[in-house]
Amino acid sequence: MPIRLPRSLPAFDVLSREGVMVMGQSMADTQDIRPMRIGILNLMPKKIQTENQFARLIGATPLQIELTLIRMSEHEARNTAADHMQEFYRTFQEVKDQKFDGLIITGAPIEHLDFKDVTYWDELSEIMDWTQTNVHSTFGVCWGGMAMINHFHGVKKHLLDTKLFGCYRHMNNAPQSPYLRGFSDEMAMPVSRWTEMKRDEIDAAGLTTLLDSDEVGPALVEDPAHRAIYVFNHFEYDSDTLNQEYMRDLESNQVEGAEIQLPVDYYPNDDPSQPPKNNWRSHAHLLYGNWISEIYLTTPYDIDQIGLSSTDLRASTDATE
Repeated sequence: MPIRLPRSLPAFDVLSREGVMVMGQSMADTQDIRPMRIGILNLMPKKIQTENQFARLIGATPLQIELTLIRMSEHEARNTAADHMQEFYRTFQEVKDQKFDGLIITGAPIEHLDFKDVTYWDELSEIMDWTQTNVHSTFGVCWGGMAMINHFHGVKKHLLDTKLFGCYRHMNNAPQSPYLRGFSDEMAMPVSRWTEMKRDEIDAAGLTTLLDSDEVGPALVEDPAHRAIYVFNHFEYDSDTLNQEYMRDLESNQVEGAEIQLPVDYYPNDDPSQPPKNNWRSHAHLLYGNWISEIYLTTPYDIDQIGLSSTDLRASTDATE
């Protein structure tokens, strides 16, 4: 089954050219099926690039996906055209009464700020609490994952002296996990961040680290109590994304007083003139495909029952019998 996207959304043409199955609203409406409702709370400045990356991964499963793009209600995007935001995005306040099978909370380039200094932290906190009643499974990515684990468990993020930047080897700690079905014992994952979360503090919060690295620390954490998983790195990145970041840093010299380092194990022979090889794509599809599959296996068929307690579910069932 395909992912359901508006035909005018840039991702529709991008994914169609790549062979990903996509369909417009009119065709999707002819199918007698309940699609999986997946929202993306997009906090990244390059909205369209991020839309393409996540739509590519969640649209590669055999299930029909209905994608909803969400933005913060008060925060204005400065790097994406206003007409794009107006046409394709809905504010949280517009969707807060709806239920979703899954929600992705993306990263954001605000690592240097304390969480409570982020201008939209109050609304994001409301959204994270809202996921417990209106979302069956939430996937926090990079800063989004760090924000969730801090909000729900008080785990702190720690500033680093140097940026973790490149493709690092990670270990599979839980091959039995449904989220890691088909994963190798080791895999590469793109990393681009100035902060970290520490394994011992995650363990102390009673959470399970599924993937980690001796070099860059925990990468994928499961939080069953909140029906959430958190990934601190970037399986969703395109082949060229780290190269774009490297070239941007060189041009802007935004890391003041520090030499701009090459991304680790990214360019062939550490030569930026050579196109990088994508050696994480298969695991990216596995992770997001496993997440979608796990949602499909566990989410209520009646989407209105998402977030209900066992008692509420029994009462709802009794009322319909």
